[in-house]
Amino acid sequence: MPSSALDAEGLAEVRRIGSADLMVGIPSFGNAETIGYVVRAATAGMVQYFPDLKPILVNSDGNSSDDTPRVAVSTESPDYLEKVILVSPKHKLQRISFTYQGTSGKGTAVRALFEVARELKVKAMVMVDSDLRSIVPEWVELLAGPILKGGYDFVAPMYARYKYDGTITNNISYPLTRALYGTRIRQPIGGDFGVSGDLVSRYLELDTFDELTARFGIDIWMTHSAINEGFAVCQARLGAKIHDAKDPASDLGPMFRQVVGTLFKLAGRYEDRWLRVRGSHPIPEYGFERLVAPEEITVNHAKLIDNFEQARLAQRDAWAEMLSTEQLERVMGLALDGDPSDFHFSADLWIRCLYDTLVSFHRPEADRERLLAALTPLYFGRTAGFISDTLEMTTDQAERVIEDQARQFEELKPYLVTRWRGMRLEGESV
Repeated sequence: MPSSALDAEGLAEVRRIGSADLMVGIPSFGNAETIGYVVRAATAGMVQYFPDLKPILVNSDGNSSDDTPRVAVSTESPDYLEKVILVSPKHKLQRISFTYQGTSGKGTAVRALFEVARELKVKAMVMVDSDLRSIVPEWVELLAGPILKGGYDFVAPMYARYKYDGTITNNISYPLTRALYGTRIRQPIGGDFGVSGDLVSRYLELDTFDELTARFGIDIWMTHSAINEGFAVCQARLGAKIHDAKDPASDLGPMFRQVVGTLFKLAGRYEDRWLRVRGSHPIPEYGFERLVAPEEITVNHAKLIDNFEQARLAQRDAWAEMLSTEQLERVMGLALDGDPSDFHFSADLWIRCLYDTLVSFHRPEADRERLLAALTPLYFGRTAGFISDTLEMTTDQAERVIEDQARQFEELKPYLVTRWRGMRLEGESV
């Protein structure tokens, strides 16, 4: 990774500004159609809720071919803010946009934002996605307020999401975060976060930021690093998340490998912590409960099953290397005939496969890329099984299924610990 994701020109512009108290950072790539709405809401939030602080909005762009950077800096603030902004020069909102340097990916864009935040010595940095269609000004207060008023360092989002939105979150990042570290962060890869100045500095000191993190591993890296480096963590109730959702059958393969690869690597770094953890605990929540109906998204149930079926032949050798004999037999014995709604891939089987894979990932001879590629169709299978189980359920009812699966992750943790310790003993005897 480069020593800096911020080039000399960007650094010079930041130093010209000098300092800021509150920063909203927006990573982007090809988001000209949506970033203007995000900018307006973020601008309003900083000025309305934190009028005594010096604000700045920063766009870190991945060399978009559309007008994303121009839109980010030229979008007008809401009319009703003009009088507020003109009260004092201190309230003059600065906006800058730059193209980050280094590996192309969201993680590098965010790293550049961290560098800006450190240079400006901000008290709090809020990060929001550039494709949001549900952000409102209050999000800035909800994500920055716990830091500026409550002494927290990391604020994770809580959203109302449709039952088939966030399948990586529901089946891996949430339950595995909960089982490993005992922390019930519902959206550990939500994309919208609040970070204290102290935590920004710590992020830039860590040596765990790698190629996977530089792409889509960044959100889970931020969350797990905050937990394990001893920072105070809470959640903010943001209401519905409406964004450019992705169909897991078509769009999430690379993201899956980057998120899970980062999560698995950090489990190796922090094994001394999670091996001692039993059970889990809720963490503080900020903001009011919001009763909202999330936007429905379409998923291709049959394609998920087809992707899994094709892998049973192509990935069998890889599965034999990373799964226990019992789990391999269970996977190969799953019935695939009939209607997609008849397909079942149980939570118990999925959890044991995921735990087996986490252990195999840390064997000295492991081909990690091959292993993550082989895990992906198993994730498709579990996602299809979850859809089958919840077809007739409301989103609230499906949420209870997700919670039940998360509890099973905790209950089956001794299976992981036993296999992990066995793997470590094997490594020591080689």
